Amino acid sequence: MEFNDGRFVSKEHRELVRSASESADPLPVSPLQISSSPKSSSSPMLKSPKGQGSKHVSGKSSTPKMGSPRSPRSPRTSMSPSKGSPLKYDRHSHSPRDGRPKKGGSGGKGTWGGLFDTEDSRFLDPKDPNYDSNEEFENPNARKLAADIIEYKKKATVIVEEYFATDDVVSTANELRELGMPGYNYYFVKKLVSMAMDRHDKEKEMAAVLLSALYADVIDPPQVFRGFCKLVESADDLIVDIPDTVDVLALFIARAVVDDILPPVFLQKQMVSLPNDSKGIEVLKRAEKGYLAAPLHAEIIERRWGGSKNKTVEDVKARINNLLIEYVVSGDKKEACRCIKDLQVPFYHHEIVKRALTMAMERHQAEGRLLDLLKEAAEEGLINASQVSKGFGRMIDTVDDLSLDIPNARGILQSLISKAASEGWLCASSLKSLSMKPEKSSLEDSAAKIFKMKAQSIIQEYFLSGDILEVSSCLESEICTSNSSDELDAIFVKRLITLAMDRKNREKEMASVLLSSLFFPADDVVNGFVMLIESADDTALDNPIVVEDLAMFLARAVVDEVLAPQHLEEIGSQFLGQDSIGSKVLQMAKSLLKARLSGERILRCWGGGGSSRSGWAVEDVKDKIGKLLEEYESGGDVREACRCIKELGMPFFHHEVVKKALVNYIEKKNERLWCLLKECYRSGLITMNQMTKGFGRVAEALDDLALDVPDAEKQFICYVDRAKAAGWLDSSFSFTKQGLPKENGACH
Repeated sequence: MEFNDGRFVSKEHRELVRSASESADPLPVSPLQISSSPKSSSSPMLKSPKGQGSKHVSGKSSTPKMGSPRSPRSPRTSMSPSKGSPLKYDRHSHSPRDGRPKKGGSGGKGTWGGLFDTEDSRFLDPKDPNYDSNEEFENPNARKLAADIIEYKKKATVIVEEYFATDDVVSTANELRELGMPGYNYYFVKKLVSMAMDRHDKEKEMAAVLLSALYADVIDPPQVFRGFCKLVESADDLIVDIPDTVDVLALFIARAVVDDILPPVFLQKQMVSLPNDSKGIEVLKRAEKGYLAAPLHAEIIERRWGGSKNKTVEDVKARINNLLIEYVVSGDKKEACRCIKDLQVPFYHHEIVKRALTMAMERHQAEGRLLDLLKEAAEEGLINASQVSKGFGRMIDTVDDLSLDIPNARGILQSLISKAASEGWLCASSLKSLSMKPEKSSLEDSAAKIFKMKAQSIIQEYFLSGDILEVSSCLESEICTSNSSDELDAIFVKRLITLAMDRKNREKEMASVLLSSLFFPADDVVNGFVMLIESADDTALDNPIVVEDLAMFLARAVVDEVLAPQHLEEIGSQFLGQDSIGSKVLQMAKSLLKARLSGERILRCWGGGGSSRSGWAVEDVKDKIGKLLEEYESGGDVREACRCIKELGMPFFHHEVVKKALVNYIEKKNERLWCLLKECYRSGLITMNQMTKGFGRVAEALDDLALDVPDAEKQFICYVDRAKAAGWLDSSFSFTKQGLPKENGACH
């Protein structure tokens, strides 16, 4: 224990003073010297490390004694140092390194600096719950950068809100340019998409259109890439407020890939960088397998939110046609390329290629100019290689139709392919071969063209009137004058279903009813469906769900017994490959037919009932069948009963007639009912397939029937043998009941 000016100073106090001195100034100075002389009244001095003498830290010459009253600004210790003490005033460091307290002088114990302090990235703790790696800056002017990005985020949010309100792409682009911070545009991408995800389809479509418009011109490709990276990384946070984040964000990514603003490799790169249990992985898998791997995915994705600002395919086709006509007149390639870009449909550029080639074939004098435009667009990347190949491929598929209007269309198209390949903007190896002779020449081209026009007129009139007899009469007069009736039948089937698919359910139902009423040979109907599937790629441009529609028409044809089930295999044999449209149509049609109660469900998918009446409920049909059988039993005419059965318009449901007639026959033993079935089979009104289904349904209901008719099973076995003898049932049909031997014998 030591004394100073009459007061003792303990070792603990002395250590406290020393530690306070060291925290005030980290310079390597000698320890604070406190005089132990009781006569000393001078201020504590700092001893120079170099022995050059001592000097006062403070500029004041006199200091109060230790025993004087404590100044309000003195340190709160048991010993009050003088005003010249370094504990109070020496906050300035003469060292070249930063000697500030670690909290920058802000806050106190347990705090992390000032409220708005963003001066140095070292103050950001990666383990902090509010830590954001985007806010780390290496720039020495970090405070200014922090203020800049905060301001950018505020303005970006306002710009997005205004865009959703005004739908003005040009104004939005100008406002984003005026911000003058292209390095932060990734945040704009993230903000735009995240805000659109929580809104309606209209805003989602607007966001996709805006990104496509700003890409490369206003927002650099790396910024778009980074923005989507941030979105995928934040999927776990987004899903808290947006439950369908996985599906919506996956669709945004798929749309960006389709619009060529995001490379497909983005998916694989991000999957590697994300944890396996993150929602981002689910988003990427959904985008890849749920959207981009689907057939005709580009058209489906583009129309998922209503298309490019609700533009229809016909509108786009008209704009393409107009820009090509204007280009042929003016020859301004730069303006034509600008118009192509303004269409904002990169996945549909194959239509530009197809129409330009068609125009070149029709107007030989414009051929060179149109090929120059396609070459320019291909070399600049405006139309990518896959779209160029697809456009030429579509021309090869439709060259037979073009030959009706353009003589030597095959030769001209072959010449155009050779020129494009020699100039290097077409990969000819990606195209299927183009033979110089048409595959089918049995029907004169002019006759086919005339019949197509007449068939379309007949079908359109039928959709208005619903008069099947008039259609039958018109077709009979047209086809009888031709030697190729089978080919005309197939053309009519194709045209009928094509026109119906582009209309409402009423017309689809009418088309199926007409097809089952015309009694075309099954082979002609098969050829018609083959032609439909071959042209499905073109049909998909107007009807994205062409696969589903064709499958339903095909299943309905089987249910209506226009086609037999084995005809499906015949159609499928012409379309090899699991990914072909033909295979997909066949698979879906088979799935529909295998479902329980498939006949009734397929009937009612478009409303049922046919041309001019609304669809009947199955219970209503069963009731009508029951009443007509009752009337026939009580003395009705067999021909009248057959007419009533035919008027039901449900040939696929005739097994219900067989079932009810058999059940009544077993219960009442009225031979008239057997005579009705005999007449229906003889006239072709009820087919063997429907007979088999009817007998099968009775076999399933025998247990219930035996409660009222004890010998129901015995009678049924006799009726099966009798039907086989009459040829109604195939010899392979058999019925055996466990524990009951099959009996043969005469039926009573």
